[in-house]
Amino acid sequence: MTQVRPFLLALVLIGAAGPLAAQDAMTSDEMGAQLYADNCAACHGMKGQGDGPLAEAFIQDIPALTGLSAANDGTFPLLKVIQILDGRTEVRGHGGPMPVFGALFRNELEPLVGRFGTEAVIRGRVLAIAEHVATLQE
Repeated sequence: MTQVRPFLLALVLIGAAGPLAAQDAMTSDEMGAQLYADNCAACHGMKGQGDGPLAEAFIQDIPALTGLSAANDGTFPLLKVIQILDGRTEVRGHGGPMPVFGALFRNELEPLVGRFGTEAVIRGRVLAIAEHVATLQE
């Protein structure tokens, strides 16, 4: 995975001038932590324990993210986490609590970097968040 990271980070930064330029100076780890804080921590908490400030507003319990590796025989399920975060490859029930970040990021980015640049940035962002979630494992 470490060998792939520089290539994917480069994809994230393709066409990402202007409002996305601040990401140029970030490492993949820093970007993942920042994206997690901005998009996930309100529900899952900064440490991924399902105790974010919005968690009590939901009827369903917000799952802790710290036990994903333990629930997967000690291996972090990177691909599954990426698919859940992106959300565009799964059919979710109406009103599910987990946002479809692939679509949310697309709406934000497409006017800035175009259709193809947007997809590269989305994939890089989702990977960065997933890699950050991997660091939260107990």
